[in-house]
Amino acid sequence: MSCAVIQISDFPLQAVVRNDPTLAGKAVALLSDTTRQAVVVAACAAARGAGVELGFTAAQAQARCGDLELRPRSPSAEQEAEAVLLAVAWSLSPRVERTAPGLCTIDLQGRVPSTNLPHGREALDRLRGHGLQATLGVARTPLLAGYAARTAVLAREVENEAEFLAPLTLSLTEPEPELAAILASWGIRTCGALTALGKTDVSRRLGAPGLALWERAAGETNRPLDPARPPEHFTAALELEQPVETLEPLLFVLRRCLDRLTLQLTNAGAVAAALELVLALDDDTSCARDFRLPDPTADAEILFRALHTHLESLRTAAPIRGLKLTLSPTRPLTRQRGLFETGLRDPHGFADTLARLGGLLGADRVGTPAREATHRPDAFRLAAPAPVVAPAPQPPVLPTLGLPLRRFRPPCPARVELTPQGPTHVQSSPAHGLILRARGPWKRDGEWWKPGSWSREEWDVELAGGGLYRLVRLATGWLVEGMYD
Repeated sequence: MSCAVIQISDFPLQAVVRNDPTLAGKAVALLSDTTRQAVVVAACAAARGAGVELGFTAAQAQARCGDLELRPRSPSAEQEAEAVLLAVAWSLSPRVERTAPGLCTIDLQGRVPSTNLPHGREALDRLRGHGLQATLGVARTPLLAGYAARTAVLAREVENEAEFLAPLTLSLTEPEPELAAILASWGIRTCGALTALGKTDVSRRLGAPGLALWERAAGETNRPLDPARPPEHFTAALELEQPVETLEPLLFVLRRCLDRLTLQLTNAGAVAAALELVLALDDDTSCARDFRLPDPTADAEILFRALHTHLESLRTAAPIRGLKLTLSPTRPLTRQRGLFETGLRDPHGFADTLARLGGLLGADRVGTPAREATHRPDAFRLAAPAPVVAPAPQPPVLPTLGLPLRRFRPPCPARVELTPQGPTHVQSSPAHGLILRARGPWKRDGEWWKPGSWSREEWDVELAGGGLYRLVRLATGWLVEGMYD
């Protein structure tokens, strides 16, 4: 059996700092939220170097370090960081135990032993990309791997167990306080010093607690793992410490959540078919938006671009104090592209371009024209573009009904002289002069039951100087709608 342990030191502190870019490089300490007088429960290296110790009150800590940043613990931030840790661990093995907050044990059985440490270092790099600093230990048992992770600078593999255990401080074995005091009085401070006494002698003098301590110091304790179940739902929820009013801090937190969710999707062999973003506002309302992706993907960059485009044009009535991001999983599509494929080469890029145009021009001004079910000329609506363009049908062979009309888009305004016999003179940019002959009027109307009902009067005219034109009379005036070829 071979195991690995990944440990994140000062886990509650790192969980808070990773979501706030303003805390990078600063002295930070966490305050308890369970005592009547809040005390420091965690401090970064810079704060400890300035003299801040655990158990200090807020006033005592700031007296030692004037520029100290104090933050409360955040259960939602810790839950999100725990999900990141497990997602990275699942990339190494399907059997991962949630051993303690900020610590997980990984079953490496079945892997090539020579790849354990290199792949473990890659996992640490991945955690560092998610804003978490961790150490790795690889050994035969979970106990030894835990010792290695707690004593490693970055990553450590136990090859010779006796040499590894001998210099370790006895406090790593977590002895009971009374037992630790007895051993200290004997001058026993390392695991090697304790195991040198002999198992039987320690058991005879210290009883069952001493025997269990000796076995932990000798690395003889072993246990089966209790693997955690991989997530069935891909959701990230986070409460922000301070409500945000600008885009940058919100995008920073969203990218953290997306990176974790896409890693979980990749581990599950799935992709996202849709996203749902819910923003909790400071006035106890919420703002929700669903994103239907043009092509399922697990690429965090593509998903983030869709969120970014939406949030650039979003205006909320109150600051944002929390968010919830949900990815709808599906199996990745596998299809062979044909030589005459008419689908989009980059569906996500096309959708992003449409979203940006919608933000600039208005969502009702972007799309593909589609005819409306009405007899009104030029009536159309804008529909969402199809992901695949269907081949154009063969045009039907129809008998010639008359001269083709070349329509002007938009129609040209005109001034027309009208007599009881019909129009006699037209003045416009494409047509002007005396009307020699006129045919009409042809009156059309529709949708009388709606506020936007329409009616029009059409005339076909021939000018004395040459040219056949279509004139239209509306309630607002005359138009030259087109010219006959």
